[in-house]
Amino acid sequence: MTVLWTDGLIFALIFSILTLGFALRGKEHLQRPLRTIASNSVGMVSLVVLVFFVLIGLLDSVHFKQQGAGNEIISALDYWATPLRTHSEKTYSAPFATTLYSKEMMTLADGSTVWGYPRLQFGGQHLADDNDKLADVVQKTAVGVFQGLAVFLLLWVVKTQGSRYKVQGTKSTFHLSPCTFNLLLHPVPCTLFVLITLSYVLIHLSGYYHVLGTDKVGEDVFYQAVKSIRTGLIIGTLTTLIMLPMAIIFGILAGFFRGWVDDVIQYIYTTLNSIPSVLLIAASILMVQVYMANHEADFTSVVVRSDTRLLFLCLILGVTSWTGLCRLLRAETLKLREMEYVQAAYALGVKQHTILLRHILPNVMHIVLISVVLDFSSLVLAEAVLSYINIGVDPTTNSWGNMINGARLEMAREPIVWWSLSAAFVFMFALVLAANLFADTVQDAFDPRRGTQSH
Repeated sequence: MTVLWTDGLIFALIFSILTLGFALRGKEHLQRPLRTIASNSVGMVSLVVLVFFVLIGLLDSVHFKQQGAGNEIISALDYWATPLRTHSEKTYSAPFATTLYSKEMMTLADGSTVWGYPRLQFGGQHLADDNDKLADVVQKTAVGVFQGLAVFLLLWVVKTQGSRYKVQGTKSTFHLSPCTFNLLLHPVPCTLFVLITLSYVLIHLSGYYHVLGTDKVGEDVFYQAVKSIRTGLIIGTLTTLIMLPMAIIFGILAGFFRGWVDDVIQYIYTTLNSIPSVLLIAASILMVQVYMANHEADFTSVVVRSDTRLLFLCLILGVTSWTGLCRLLRAETLKLREMEYVQAAYALGVKQHTILLRHILPNVMHIVLISVVLDFSSLVLAEAVLSYINIGVDPTTNSWGNMINGARLEMAREPIVWWSLSAAFVFMFALVLAANLFADTVQDAFDPRRGTQSH
């Protein structure tokens, strides 16, 4: 097993979140907002979609060296999707096509040449006649729907029976009551059913067709779009992980101590904000490229090189994006330090670091949580913009930004190659929309002012 830097940080973040959740379980002040989130259908549906994306990202974050292939570093997702990864065509092909997208001069078996559309090497190769394609796609879609339905019902039965056993303390016979079928119509189970079924349909069809077509070098676009999920999640999560400590520490210290401490911190983030972030990111990426070029022995693998650049991009984005949250925390701390309970702690001789940890930090965490979920989607979009102008992730890294960047010339050719841009847009839209909807739910639940206005 090979652990990349981003892999280690991702799993460390997951472990930290689970540890924090275990430590905060049963806290009364968190029960109300958590119940509010759980009762919000839109928020829970968005959370299911986000968890689905996260599971794919985690599957793509387990790397190992593949024996017999030059010790190539691949992920568990790569291994599972080997047919998609290795079944490359010559060049462009449309979704579900059986021939290339452009005509070429073909040599027939008798030695004659003809101008036409060459047959794909892998897409639809099982078909004896192209006229059977529609019926074949419908048949395989039905098989995928049946598989997804079976898996969903199995999971639902396990969940239902497990809950009944936990409540009653005894084993019970299996039966599907009318209440069970009514519950299947609720938004969260329906969303889970759609995701599982759609996944099985795409998985089954991708074994026979390029469901989202192929790109200029013949690589499967569906595989690229799925692989890009990990890049988007890493940009959104690791950048937040890097940004949070600076924002929290500097923001609270500036608002609590004021005076010269406040002046220095304000000078730092004001100066940082005056530098165009795009130029700072471009200069930093150029420095990383120069360093890797001068130390080629340390970056012999393409995967390691692209992972290092991705890590530094997260670091740069984190350094340039902490100022906004820092200002919010400074303003909130200025208000909290004047509250009666903080003044009482001063009068009783409580030490300053104790006041910071027990009275200030817990009361600004709702702002931190809201900012984290709000900034996630903006960081995912930022990666797409930066990759579009060639200062984002490495060109060899699968990302939606690189897909959009590569589609610039494709949209100008005749005929138009539209599927790469469309695939990147749909996947990125789904992730960003789910993150924004969940962020709104979290904001309503944890912001005390909005909670008061709603009652």
